[in-house]
Amino acid sequence: MTYQQKGSSAPPGPPGPPPVSTLPAVPPQAPPPGPPVRPAAPDAATPPRRTAWAEGVDRLRAAATTEPGRLRIIGAALAFLVIVFGAVTAWQMTERSAAADDVLHSSQPLSADAADIYRSLAAANTAASSGFLAGGQETAESRKRYEENISLAADKLVTAATNSEPGSPSEKTITKLNTLLPEYKGLVERARANNRQGFPLGGAYLRYANAKMQVMLGDAEDLYKVENQQLRSDYDNATPYPWIAIGVGVVAIGGLGWAQRRNYRRTNRVLNQGLVAATAASTVVLLWLVVGHSVARAGLNESYDDAVRSLNTLNDARIASLKARGNENLTLVARGAETKEVGTGENKQVVDVFDSDYELQMKELTAKLGAAENLADNDSAGVKPVEAAAANMKVWKERHKEARAQDNAGNYQGALDKVIGAKVDKPTGECFDNVDKALQTAIGHESAQFKQAAGDGRSAMNGLAVGAAVLAVLAAAGAVLGIGRRLSEYR
Repeated sequence: MTYQQKGSSAPPGPPGPPPVSTLPAVPPQAPPPGPPVRPAAPDAATPPRRTAWAEGVDRLRAAATTEPGRLRIIGAALAFLVIVFGAVTAWQMTERSAAADDVLHSSQPLSADAADIYRSLAAANTAASSGFLAGGQETAESRKRYEENISLAADKLVTAATNSEPGSPSEKTITKLNTLLPEYKGLVERARANNRQGFPLGGAYLRYANAKMQVMLGDAEDLYKVENQQLRSDYDNATPYPWIAIGVGVVAIGGLGWAQRRNYRRTNRVLNQGLVAATAASTVVLLWLVVGHSVARAGLNESYDDAVRSLNTLNDARIASLKARGNENLTLVARGAETKEVGTGENKQVVDVFDSDYELQMKELTAKLGAAENLADNDSAGVKPVEAAAANMKVWKERHKEARAQDNAGNYQGALDKVIGAKVDKPTGECFDNVDKALQTAIGHESAQFKQAAGDGRSAMNGLAVGAAVLAVLAAAGAVLGIGRRLSEYR
């Protein structure tokens, strides 16, 4: 039985080669013109790139959540606090030590030099008037005293000029004094030459010299005040407590104490050797700072209250006595040539210029001697010279009244003998010399007291700045080692 094949497809068989297309090949074509294709926008979920600082903060924050990280932060903070404490202590104590050095070796000696300039000029003027009164019989002692005081004034002016700041008021004052001093000496020599020949013109020259000296004394007083102000400023810089250093020290020791308490609560260990060493070193620095500066402050304050104030008062008293003596002499030199009116209305009267100035200076001397006696503070070595000066001042006043009575009665020679006479019991010149010597002794005593007290105060600061810096470094090292030992337990 035969079957016929259904459909027209060919029977299955092995595949043949693919048919070859008969279409022509087309070359690749460029894309059609149009707007540029933009890159796809970044995914909004992708975070922006972070800065190194932000990543570092995150790492630090992450580390702070672990105990080792917290220990590292604590160690760094403690070391920083201790180093800052040492640096601030060294800075503040260096400043105060320098100011104390200036008090001891600069400003007080310069103040003393300014007082010597003032005093030596007044003493030279007094010696010149005393020699003039002696006339042709001027003593070698009077001449020597004049020359010594002029030389001393010139030497002190050179010293002051060397130590003064260029362009400062002190330098200008010193320059002016150096200009006026030779002019004054020339007038004195003219007065002496005319006086030896008996010419009345000598008295006029001496009065001109005295007028120039009053200008010089005014300038010397300004110089003295400036140097005293500088001395007071140096004291103000040396004595205040270093509160910044003390405050930082308290914070540093408090931080070390807190760290040790924290360590004890977490480990139940009483001591950490490194932190204990750091605390001990910081405590030593703080105690050294407080005690050392307190001792220094006490010494410096003592040198000012018990010595500098007394020195200023004694210098003022000595200058007042010199001025009074010069005016007393010039009263006899002028013989009433210079007068002025004092008082008002019915109380107005004409008085001798120099005698009136003498009275004013003696009032000043009386007040200054009373103040100096109070400032001596029961110190026998300081009180006795002042008491001796006051006793001689009283005799001086009495002898001066007698001299004025003789002069007013027309007995010029009797008045002259009361002032410079060698045959009269205690003339005013002798009383003045005794007052001057007593005041010089008191000034020498107070100068020694100043050097002792100020030197002790300055010595209390020795080594404090360097010692504080060294101990602070050791304390910082102890804090780091103590924290490092604690960190080693986590390795």
